[in-house]
Amino acid sequence: MINNPEKVTARTPHHHDDATRSYYDTGDVDTFYDTVWGGEDIHVGIYAEDDEPIAAASHRTVEHAADKAADLLGPHATVLDLGSGYGGSSRALAERFGCRVTALDLSERHNQRHRAANARRGLDGLIEVTAGSLNDLPYEDDRFDVVWSLEVLCHVVDREGALREAVRVLKPGGALVFSDIMLAEETPAEAVRPAFSRLGVETPATSAFYLDRLAELGLKDIDFEDRTPDLATHYARLDEEIHRRAPELRDVISPAYVDELLANLPVWTDITRRNLLRWGIFHARR
Repeated sequence: MINNPEKVTARTPHHHDDATRSYYDTGDVDTFYDTVWGGEDIHVGIYAEDDEPIAAASHRTVEHAADKAADLLGPHATVLDLGSGYGGSSRALAERFGCRVTALDLSERHNQRHRAANARRGLDGLIEVTAGSLNDLPYEDDRFDVVWSLEVLCHVVDREGALREAVRVLKPGGALVFSDIMLAEETPAEAVRPAFSRLGVETPATSAFYLDRLAELGLKDIDFEDRTPDLATHYARLDEEIHRRAPELRDVISPAYVDELLANLPVWTDITRRNLLRWGIFHARR
């Protein structure tokens, strides 16, 4: 069992940021998320039905996570969206609550797409999109009412440092809301490494790691909503979609990348069905 994943790897945050940026700033990856995931969100969905569209389930995750901090959100509120991707969360929060969102992401490809979508939706006045790393936030202490992140910390080497930065910029009384894909407590890291290796991730965290770090950082009302069954459904849906649409996808994504997906997604489907991973939403107050 891995109790402290941060001690496993010697890779530096800077080098890992470069690897993450390189992974997401490629046409094949971008087109995959756009075509199969729906182009708005890049995270695990909460499923009402096992066969519902991935994009609908992914949006439900945003709405469900937002409910946890709804009492703090409104036209007066400021939100920091860490690892904002295509901007689905930022736009959903701005549209629903009228809050001001600062969106930070390593990928300039994501950021350009994010800004363009904001402009089309008339939200560019509420959302500021910037490039940056979770381990070195360019913001002053006590700035944001809510700090938000969906499935981004799994890409970070120094997760403890990223959490420390998130708490630093959070106002007293503010909310930290995040989700992540994690190891089950009893799972050895080697059992899931074949799945995570293509993401450049050495070892995922565990829910116990996050809960312990949040407590050490002085947060209160700490809660973890375990929604692991949705993780298995999500990867089963991705696997199904890739296999069903492979001929179509080969016209918009390189055949080599489609072959890689066809080989890799069944690995994810297998490890999620065997309960080797955990997924859920954390919520805590400063």
